[in-house]
Amino acid sequence: MTSPDQTAQGPSTGSGIQNAAVLVLEDGTRFEGRAYGARGTTLGEVVFATGMSGYQETLTDPSYAGQIVLQTAPHIGNTGMNREDQESSRIWVAGYIVRDPARRVSNWRSEESLDDALVREGIVGISSIDTRALTRRIRDTGSMRGGIFSGDAATLDADEQLRQVTAAPEMAGQNLSATVSVAEPVVITATTERIGNVAVIDLGIKQSTLDNLAALGFDVHVLPQSASFEDIASTSPDAVFYSNGPGDPSASDEQVAVLRQVLDARIPYFGICFGNQLFGRALGLDTYKLTFGHRGINQPVIDKATGRVEITAHNHGFAVAAPLEGEFDSPHGYGKVEVSHVGLNDQVVEGLRALDIPAFSVQYHPEAAAGPHDAHYLFSRFRELVVANKKGAN
Repeated sequence: MTSPDQTAQGPSTGSGIQNAAVLVLEDGTRFEGRAYGARGTTLGEVVFATGMSGYQETLTDPSYAGQIVLQTAPHIGNTGMNREDQESSRIWVAGYIVRDPARRVSNWRSEESLDDALVREGIVGISSIDTRALTRRIRDTGSMRGGIFSGDAATLDADEQLRQVTAAPEMAGQNLSATVSVAEPVVITATTERIGNVAVIDLGIKQSTLDNLAALGFDVHVLPQSASFEDIASTSPDAVFYSNGPGDPSASDEQVAVLRQVLDARIPYFGICFGNQLFGRALGLDTYKLTFGHRGINQPVIDKATGRVEITAHNHGFAVAAPLEGEFDSPHGYGKVEVSHVGLNDQVVEGLRALDIPAFSVQYHPEAAAGPHDAHYLFSRFRELVVANKKGAN
């Protein structure tokens, strides 16, 4: 690890300006390496993801909008890229950091190399740096703004590079839902015996989540992040779902206000990731920014109801503040609430369950594209909640 005014040493950047790249953190730390993907400049919040596989699902997850993603696994790109594993229509990361990119693709499902995909979509990256040292710095100091400068941009004066990084917006306070959400409503029909309609507020949803909801027997009505309660009601919803997504939950007051109308109407609710944070705020709880967040497909969480430990897929930099033990009253008058799941690495709230209204949420991704599938039962729990609510209404 280096001090802020030192440069981390990595392998030779090779010959030619176009192969040079430098990563600059807002505290002045610099890592020199090789250009990877498109050449140019990109700025964003530098975060690390601990998954050893599933890089395509990570890259195409809209929750990573605005973030420069560092892969802690050293070898990335071995299996290439293919259309089947896309979680959205494009790569969303602001930039990409890897240690050892694959020199060739070795998988029968591959349709193009990762490098080619990054170039095609204009994603600026850097390789051949000490990713362990960078991860430790973020872990100890916290997620920071950063910039990757490659090709001609790598030759910019170091002070100018740092100026651009520190001029970039911080993640705290940003509402990014409009950047990643659908512009118009989309309907996906149920792929099994139909049980009803679910209105999905798209805050950055992944395709695997939509597939799972359709497989439960829902006609899935995907609505823009700006949808009103009247828009939701127009779908005749038997349930409402808030998705994952990027940004600061404290900057999403409009979505929280709509969610409170959903809860007031006693429509069954399930939220994941960003949807968990917005549920917490709708209940009257606070949210806060984690030091470095949880990102990866190997995060241990305990289900307090069963005592079962699940290995789960995460991508969040914010969390809900709530008592971990016992029941407590919703500050906004929705009755008793309990924390249902807790992260075992740092005791972060990983799930909420309302006891007097039909609503619950988790902070992680039960669809777990790229695995693991320990939390897949939550979709069945959602279905059971909706079916029970419909029987009670009859």
